[in-house]
Amino acid sequence: MAYEEYLKAIDEEAARITAASDEVWEAAELAFSEHKSAACLTKLLEEEGFEVQCPAYGIETAFTGSFGSGKPVIGFLGEFDALGSLSQKAGVAVKEALIPGANGHGCGHNMLGAGSIAAAVAVKRYLEKTGKSGTVIYFGCPGEEGGSGKAFMAREGAFSGLDFAITWHPGELNAVSAGSSLANIQVLYKFYGVSSHAAGSPELGRSALDAVELMNVGVNFLREHMISDARIHYAILNTGGISPNVVQPYAEVLYLIRAPKVGQVQELFARVNKIAEGMAMATETRMEYEIIKACSNVINNAVMEKELYKALKETPLPEYTAEEYAFAEEIKKTSDTSMSKPVERTIENYLHEENKSYMEKRAGKALADYVVPYEEDHIIKIGAGSTDVGDVSWMCPTAQIGAATWAANSGGHSWQVVAQGKSSIAHKGLLYAGKVMASAAIHMMENPEIIEAAKKEYAKKLEGQTYVPIPADVKPRPIDKLSR
Repeated sequence: MAYEEYLKAIDEEAARITAASDEVWEAAELAFSEHKSAACLTKLLEEEGFEVQCPAYGIETAFTGSFGSGKPVIGFLGEFDALGSLSQKAGVAVKEALIPGANGHGCGHNMLGAGSIAAAVAVKRYLEKTGKSGTVIYFGCPGEEGGSGKAFMAREGAFSGLDFAITWHPGELNAVSAGSSLANIQVLYKFYGVSSHAAGSPELGRSALDAVELMNVGVNFLREHMISDARIHYAILNTGGISPNVVQPYAEVLYLIRAPKVGQVQELFARVNKIAEGMAMATETRMEYEIIKACSNVINNAVMEKELYKALKETPLPEYTAEEYAFAEEIKKTSDTSMSKPVERTIENYLHEENKSYMEKRAGKALADYVVPYEEDHIIKIGAGSTDVGDVSWMCPTAQIGAATWAANSGGHSWQVVAQGKSSIAHKGLLYAGKVMASAAIHMMENPEIIEAAKKEYAKKLEGQTYVPIPADVKPRPIDKLSR
């Protein structure tokens, strides 16, 4: 294995790294409220000899861990926020909340944060052993789920000094993340009406709830007249009270507007605003809106993707026990196969028959004990989801991998993912991801011409485009405290 001398640092610190992942799983904190999780990870970084800054970039739960000096400067991105209402007992293949109604790590960010620290630890070992110039920075990025923490950090200049950034995401496959994502903007619409007795004097009332409902109807009609890759979602946060015999004087609805490019999001946002304004006029209410967050689409970097693919193939894959395969099979049985079909989607996107055949032979596996082939001449597909990694990719060359940490068909944002978050499968996957990312980073540091090639590709892809940051007056807010 290439760079084994440095990567063995991950094996030596595996117990600490996986323990931190488990501790973050147990904390399960929502966007911008991840105080216990941040404390856990900053403690680990300090124990590993990194210089820690916390808080960072004006966000209480953002932090950095740095080691080394000089160029190149490389970044590893870590996340650690959970999802609401996904509490689940660990290690069981049956849906059973650990604490009913509580949070859970349904996207595996407990593993993501720890796995990226593993990569940083190995690169630190490389810098120590070689004495070469270079700086490694771990970025503790809060609030990915509904908060776009990296976008707020990017606005404050967090990633602009990097030569390149690498990250990963837990999942079902060991693969280069070669697709793009949807840019988005999240907006809270507030309607102010006039209360009155709904039976005695209904003519005096002006219903804010009516305005919200009519806005939602108007946006539903808009769906026919927007690009097919765009998405609009909403959630009513405040209905104005629980008394049907009172005309509701206040109501609010949270919208998430997505499209493949930032400019397209802005256009769609303007159209949704017009609907909101029109429905306020129609109901004789007053409307205000507040931008909560936004994130950009991912700018792919093929030079870095190739390096990550080499590292995926060269790094020994985790070896699973019979018990681990059996547990994965039990989880797989609980899942609706329509929840997640990464293998099928991968096969559909291939241009070469040999790669399709390779994946078809492995389609039924409960655990991905293989590396997904990477095609250099691949079509860049736009996923239906969004990630604030996109904002980092507008600041510097950026690339990602996925690593198998849960069973096939577990999906994302599911109890199945939470149930596997502390498993030995998860631990093996996050350590493997750390080794892959570190190996690719070290190879690029050893070969500066690769870094320059990645920068040239980055500059070419951004030519003529302008990054649109979150407005300066928008501040990070815990997602569970948006409603008044």
